[in-house]
Amino acid sequence: MDQVLFDFTKQDAAGTCSTAHAWAKVPAPLTAPERNALAERAKALLKKHNAVLVAHYYVDGFLQDLALETGGIVSDSLEMARFGRDHAAQTLVVAGVRFMGETAKILSPEKRVLMPDLDATCSLDLGCPEDEFAAFCDAHPDRQVVVYANTSAAVKARADWMVTSSCALDIVSDLHAKGQKILWAPDRHLGRYIQEETGADMLMWNGACIVHDEFKGLELELLREQHPGALVLVHPESPKSVVEQADVVGSTSALIKAVVEGQAPAYIVATDNGILHRMRQLAPGKVLIEAPTAGNSATCKSCAHCPWMAMNGLANLVDCLESGQPEIHVDEAIRVKAQGCINRMLDFVAARKTAAATGMTPGLVPGMGAA
Repeated sequence: MDQVLFDFTKQDAAGTCSTAHAWAKVPAPLTAPERNALAERAKALLKKHNAVLVAHYYVDGFLQDLALETGGIVSDSLEMARFGRDHAAQTLVVAGVRFMGETAKILSPEKRVLMPDLDATCSLDLGCPEDEFAAFCDAHPDRQVVVYANTSAAVKARADWMVTSSCALDIVSDLHAKGQKILWAPDRHLGRYIQEETGADMLMWNGACIVHDEFKGLELELLREQHPGALVLVHPESPKSVVEQADVVGSTSALIKAVVEGQAPAYIVATDNGILHRMRQLAPGKVLIEAPTAGNSATCKSCAHCPWMAMNGLANLVDCLESGQPEIHVDEAIRVKAQGCINRMLDFVAARKTAAATGMTPGLVPGMGAA
């Protein structure tokens, strides 16, 4: 399979956890006939192997369409894993990044979980190594360990709670109300946002998403002046100067919901531009504008698109279905521990939704998703 190699060098400022040197091998563009032929081959292989394709909102639009056409799902990372767990298929093909495949395996240990490319990763995952994180936890045993979904199975195994961008505020607020102090990892922007919203005592790991970290407050302000009627939608992994200008701050599912249900004619979207494909399908009459990043000369050379999400393609999808490789494996001891912190979150969210439905307490917004 033809690939284009991209290199990423992240600056390592004092006190900042760095991904050091990261790379992504993005599949070369396909012609329309090549794309159509591979899509038909993938459909046949999914059926042959009793497999289902689960795709993240940030992957190529052709993969998103293929997932929906073949009975799979396009969603956030947690719903991908829950859908795969509850689906009858015994093989899950995860079009996303590695921690998503691991989460699927954690919730579906009896199923085979394949990915088009196991090297498709995440800067938040890379920037939070298991051994360094364990030492961080050991140094602060009095704190509840709360980790974001964008982490490895091994890091989740060390945590008391896993959270997503849709439920993190509620869970941290609840822990704070009970007098708990928090050790948070890995995204510093999301952590800061949660800390300011809840007032919780939070000790932060210093990581960032290489895509969201590139959104710029000044450029966003200038763009808003050009589109005075547009609503600004921001994922909370973005810097404070961007979040402060948002009309809606939320998860991928929440941002899509805002476009579909909103009354504004135009929306400035500050998250990975892969989400625009699904937004355009669900809200065809709305104008969608990409929020400004520092561009191709910045550390994030993909602008507003994750280079590792872009490693998922039709060609390597067909390859993994034909060969049954690469497959996600998670050590059973780690899997059981990681499942514990995920189940704790799922139980909390379910209880809050039940309470909200009965009018007992303000609940989560139905249908919200994860990162």
